[in-house]
Amino acid sequence: MKDFAMSNAIQGGGQNRPARPRWYRRLAHFGPTGWIGLAVVLFWAGAAAFGPSLLSQTGAADGGDVFAPISAAHWLGTDYLGRDMLARVIEGARYTVGVAFVATVLASGTGTLLALLAAATGRWTDSVLSRVLDTLTAIPSKMFALLMVASFGSSVAMLIVMAGIIYTPGSYRIARSLAVNINAMDYVTVARTRGEGTFYVMLNEILPNITGPMLADFGLRFVYVVLLLASMSFLGLGIQPPEADWGSLVRENIEALPDAGAAVIAPSIAIASLTIAVNLVIDNLPGRAARERGGR
Repeated sequence: MKDFAMSNAIQGGGQNRPARPRWYRRLAHFGPTGWIGLAVVLFWAGAAAFGPSLLSQTGAADGGDVFAPISAAHWLGTDYLGRDMLARVIEGARYTVGVAFVATVLASGTGTLLALLAAATGRWTDSVLSRVLDTLTAIPSKMFALLMVASFGSSVAMLIVMAGIIYTPGSYRIARSLAVNINAMDYVTVARTRGEGTFYVMLNEILPNITGPMLADFGLRFVYVVLLLASMSFLGLGIQPPEADWGSLVRENIEALPDAGAAVIAPSIAIASLTIAVNLVIDNLPGRAARERGGR
């Protein structure tokens, strides 16, 4: 009887155990590389959000030696105006990470919304949206970006809109391929039969079932946007002085590569670490890992 009571108590304790949140269950599947990637992403996100306000006012000021080497006073040396490169890299994270994140939200959100509309309504809406966005896909991204800058000038708002337009078609194609398959499921047919409207089907039947793959696609789009904005800034068409993102820092200090390479290498490593870290996080997402195990 004692063993039976103890067994019931253990079972009861297991039944009363609160359910762990979804984000905890997702992180529980992360491997070592996933945790490393997540730590790097969180570091740069924190630097973008809080770094500039925590820096001392003299950290990025003029007055130091031009292209000074790495030292205790300047951990990453100085730039072409004698400003501390560590402070410049942290300040640049605000534009590289912040602008890329907002542009990715715009692209992924717009593409997903249009894909849901195309899948739920079908017919001519699907055809029109697909043809229009396929036309945008046919234009090389760099060429489209140059045309946008030449037409409207370079500003933060324009860069966000430009990147959002460029990467909306890709997000739309991924989301549409998923949404069309979900739209053919029996439970969606049942929802339509009981009189649910198009927006209900889009937001309550299709969207929850494509969220996981679209989050993985969001990470990839973010990497693409970071690289696009960095390349535009390297050409002098991105973030304009006195502000700078990591691509601008590489361009400004490129002449010091033979003698004071830290001023060029530091922002380059920042770009590489962010993009690699995001890819590591994507590779360790539960759904992706399960599909890879199934494939093997």
